[in-house]
Amino acid sequence: MNEVEAKTPEEPRDFIRDIIRADLAEGRCDTVVTRFPPEPNGYLHIGHAKSICLNFGVAAEFAGRCHLRFDDTNPVKEEHEYIESIQADVRWLGFNWGKHLFFASDNFETLYDWACHLIRNGHAYVDDLSAEEIRAHRGTLTEPGKNSPFRDRTAEENLDLFSRMRAGEFPDGARVLRAKIDMASGNINLRDPVLYRILRATHPRTGDAWCIYPTYDFAHGQSDAIEGVTHSLCTLEFADHRPLYDWLIDNLPTSSRPRQYEFSRLNLTHTVLSKRRLTQLVQERHVTGWDDPRMPTLAGLRRRGVPPAAIRDFVHRIGLTKSDNLVEVAALEHCIREYLNQVAPRRMAVLRPLKVVIENYPEGQSEELEAVNNPADPDSGTRLVPFGREIYVDQADFMEDPPKKFFRLTPGREVRLRYAFFLTCREAVKNEAGEVVELRCTYDPETRGGNAPDGRKVKATIHWVSAAHALRAQVRVYDYLFARPDPGAQGDFLEDINPESLSVLQDCRLEPALGEARLGEAIQFEREGYFCLDPDSKTGHAVFNRTIALRDGWAKTQAKGGK
Repeated sequence: MNEVEAKTPEEPRDFIRDIIRADLAEGRCDTVVTRFPPEPNGYLHIGHAKSICLNFGVAAEFAGRCHLRFDDTNPVKEEHEYIESIQADVRWLGFNWGKHLFFASDNFETLYDWACHLIRNGHAYVDDLSAEEIRAHRGTLTEPGKNSPFRDRTAEENLDLFSRMRAGEFPDGARVLRAKIDMASGNINLRDPVLYRILRATHPRTGDAWCIYPTYDFAHGQSDAIEGVTHSLCTLEFADHRPLYDWLIDNLPTSSRPRQYEFSRLNLTHTVLSKRRLTQLVQERHVTGWDDPRMPTLAGLRRRGVPPAAIRDFVHRIGLTKSDNLVEVAALEHCIREYLNQVAPRRMAVLRPLKVVIENYPEGQSEELEAVNNPADPDSGTRLVPFGREIYVDQADFMEDPPKKFFRLTPGREVRLRYAFFLTCREAVKNEAGEVVELRCTYDPETRGGNAPDGRKVKATIHWVSAAHALRAQVRVYDYLFARPDPGAQGDFLEDINPESLSVLQDCRLEPALGEARLGEAIQFEREGYFCLDPDSKTGHAVFNRTIALRDGWAKTQAKGGK
């Protein structure tokens, strides 16, 4: 998909797009230029997908362009791994920045010169206060701040000190460069914010060339201006930063004037989207890594088998607002199921196998039965599934003493084997512990294909695999990482981790066609859910991850009016 092809299923309407339409109509811009500006200090998550789809989406819709820019101003937390993963995730989601890849670090020299410009014009000064003293001087929401005793240094003295900061004469934290705005401002962000700090850390791209680094607030808006961004779209927590964004643009010799607009960030139930918390989960090994399928990262969703088209559809459906809200994770799951139902091939897999011996089926014989690949897609065709005297069914499909509404296998009960024959359970074989380890059954050869010529009906259809042909696999069944819908609302979010978020099933049995599964390909295991092959798979040892279960509680909720 090129940089202007990422279109949503239907033309969206929201306040951001209305602003852009007005700007184009009234001549405030000729070409729409947006940007997606991640900090390379972690992996992207589902919340970032909303920003990615918005920024690349509006650029495409209005025949403009979207830049991918890394705001890499904090080398302590930034790594090449994150830069590479972010690019991979944006591409996977379906977007391409073309030749418009930028880094804030590309602008370090220009930003330094612009900081000197502020100093010469009396809009910035070097402060010797410590970080703790600066916080104490800043005041509160109800009390104004106090001027630093170093605020009235001359431009010459400030320029000298700032150049010596760059030269590495002072230790980390000894001095900072601050904007000189208004310590009594009602907006704390305008109370002489820090623009530069001394920080000796090797940068992923510039190495040790710099020992002073611009803050995010100083680098971000100025990088927008350097790149010619017209619409700087960000989430609501940056609304209070907008006056500073505009103040810097007003007081610097920029050649363009971007405008900042804020929209609500994505919040999901049963999920944490704080990068700090996600990093903690990884570093403390509560998960196996950034791409753990229980993580809300795009890498984790990809490994779990979530299709990017479903994520784009989800973002399109929830739309844009100016106020924060909490979205049920079931809404995302509904989009995933709806998409996979249309495209995922069907296969049979027995996750908890129970052996069945069909006593009246000839020994040493087997045959192939026709099975539908996807009933929602007639063009997907059919496949042949082997059948023989010994098969596996799921343990949950047999009960020796069933309740009234249990219609599956039990002694004397007849059921339909999917795509195959009617099967009647004759007896259950148990081990010394009294556990059922095998069923003895008979089949009706006249019911090939699952229909009885005499018109008799059965109340249950179950899936199965041929014991002689089955593949063995490990299957990982994932659930929500957090048991509570609002992790951390009542204390430490780690205490809300779901101890049953992962169940590993060994020695599952799969139909032979699953031997051709490809990494990341979504497949429906009939009656079980949607699954995909995991990268941990090796020759002769397949590993499948459950993407999502078949049951869609969200659709039922919406059908009842959201109650």
